Amino acid sequence: MKIAVLIEGETEQAFKQAIVRFLKIRLASNMPKLKFYPYKGQIPKDKKLKRVVNNFLRTHNAVIVLTDVYTGSRDFMNAKDAKRKMKEWVGETDNFFPHVGCHDFEAWLISYWDDIQKIAGHNKSKPGNNPEKINHQKPPAYHIKEIFELGRCRDGYKKPRDGMRILRNKDLIISANECPELKAFLNTILKLSKGQLIP
Repeated sequence: MKIAVLIEGETEQAFKQAIVRFLKIRLASNMPKLKFYPYKGQIPKDKKLKRVVNNFLRTHNAVIVLTDVYTGSRDFMNAKDAKRKMKEWVGETDNFFPHVGCHDFEAWLISYWDDIQKIAGHNKSKPGNNPEKINHQKPPAYHIKEIFELGRCRDGYKKPRDGMRILRNKDLIISANECPELKAFLNTILKLSKGQLIP
């Protein structure tokens, strides 16, 4: 099984290691070949997305697109709207699976707030128990950036570097249990690979 995962940028690229670790435990000999393709900033839209997906389907068994709801240009109102639009843009295409980070990828890091506090050197409280409910007014990435600015660490929040530090040796099931969109993303890969789904 060869799967192309289209992602927005460097932060999601750092996420690859955590995904591979998670899947190796659950899939063993059925591990798919995951190839991540970053688009600097935003996933293509409209007819361009359809063209890109169809090109990847020539060489891959499936294509997963992972975008943020919060793209900076307010393309999407919410996760449902983002997935609907991507399906409309691509059309009836087998083995295309749109997925979304609510409102940005960092929502999936919020579940590891204790580790974020340690790295940042500050005890600022976790911004609620539902990371994917954090919205456009103050996206998850802003909360992480803020604690880094308040904390004792010398550097501000750097997405790829600190994303990897936060996820180091972490089980993604912790975040998947708090974040339905992450669970759906992981379950798509597990289903394509004939693995046991996360309940």
